[in-house]
Amino acid sequence: MNNKVKYIISGVCFFLFIILIVLLKTVDIGTSPVGLPVGLYTVNEAVFSFTGVNNIWDKLTDGILVLAISAAVAFFVLGLVQLIKRKSVKKVDREIIYMGGLYFVVILFYVIFEKVVINCRAIEAEASFPSSHTMVICAIFGAAILVLGKYIKNKNVCLAVRIVLGALILIAVAGRLLSGMHWLTDICGAVLLSGALVALFSALPLPANKKE
Repeated sequence: MNNKVKYIISGVCFFLFIILIVLLKTVDIGTSPVGLPVGLYTVNEAVFSFTGVNNIWDKLTDGILVLAISAAVAFFVLGLVQLIKRKSVKKVDREIIYMGGLYFVVILFYVIFEKVVINCRAIEAEASFPSSHTMVICAIFGAAILVLGKYIKNKNVCLAVRIVLGALILIAVAGRLLSGMHWLTDICGAVLLSGALVALFSALPLPANKKE
């Protein structure tokens, strides 16, 4: 897949994310169980009524989030070690520099949507759009899948790790919905936003990707 296609995918995902926000603020506004307005209420309420609240899925996805953050910390530490040894930011692996930028943008979006409330959770008066668990897990593991080839030389091991990370992403997306902690549109928004960020990340000139 060439970079032009990747940029298009990133742009389309972000455009759909913005459209979803507009719809949530203007279409089918209902009232959540805690008395707060919820956009696209009919579909959101229908899915929530079907899934209910499941603390097991909530705890499981909490654990996956911890793993994702641990992976981000590991890349940060690797970059810090390279900086100390090589004594120049320019000599730190480009992949790690780009991942640091990705993490910064993810944190920025997290802060923005804590302040700019689009929808609140069904069970409490807390901002829920987009799902922060889903966004962080998809972005961190998605980017990691792209750069693993540089750091895991054994192709079979690399493939196995990528499969595991991909599975964790799928479990996290489904798990956050089944937990009842988020509306369906919270999950969709997180997938679109993280998809836009990872697609943009994949379009950057990454030596690890070129080798493969």
